Amino acid sequence: MKKETLAFVIVALIVGILLGVLFSRVGDKGPRATSGTATAPPAPAVNYQENIKTLEQIVAREPENRNAWVQLGHNYFDSNRPMEAIEAYSKALELNGKDTDVLVDQGIMFRRVGWFDKAVENFNRALEINPRHQQALFNLGVVYRYDLQDYDKARETWSRYLEINPSGPGSDQIRAEMSFLEAHPTPPAGAPAQ
Repeated sequence: MKKETLAFVIVALIVGILLGVLFSRVGDKGPRATSGTATAPPAPAVNYQENIKTLEQIVAREPENRNAWVQLGHNYFDSNRPMEAIEAYSKALELNGKDTDVLVDQGIMFRRVGWFDKAVENFNRALEINPRHQQALFNLGVVYRYDLQDYDKARETWSRYLEINPSGPGSDQIRAEMSFLEAHPTPPAGAPAQ
């Protein structure tokens, strides 16, 4: 297969994935008002298994294809296959260890499998590269608050988040979390990690 054809297939696959994710999330906004006018048909569901199969074939042929590793990780992520996502993101990070979004996504997968120390490490690595990475701050606070029960570090992390994002998406949720933490300065004695 020519390189141009392969590049076109990869770009088309990525665009298809992004459009599928975008349209699937647009449809998750809650109830809609009906006005009697025709509505657009629902977007087709993303077939993660088909995407995964295609991407696995690409990375088998082209192990240095970082974008394919990233997309493979995303498809594993979205199909709730955290161990495979972690491995795919590791391959992508071997090729570019400074990709903050991949570090954060892998950190989320580390959290999902209960490897909280590795999740914290990934979020902190992303913040070393980009101290204003909102998703890294958000998720780091979640791990400190819910998994490690370290309220002081959760407060510190989410305070930084609110300095960067005082009124944007997620800020109201973080303010509610901060209110809880202010009312409960320390976790209850013997409280299990949530």
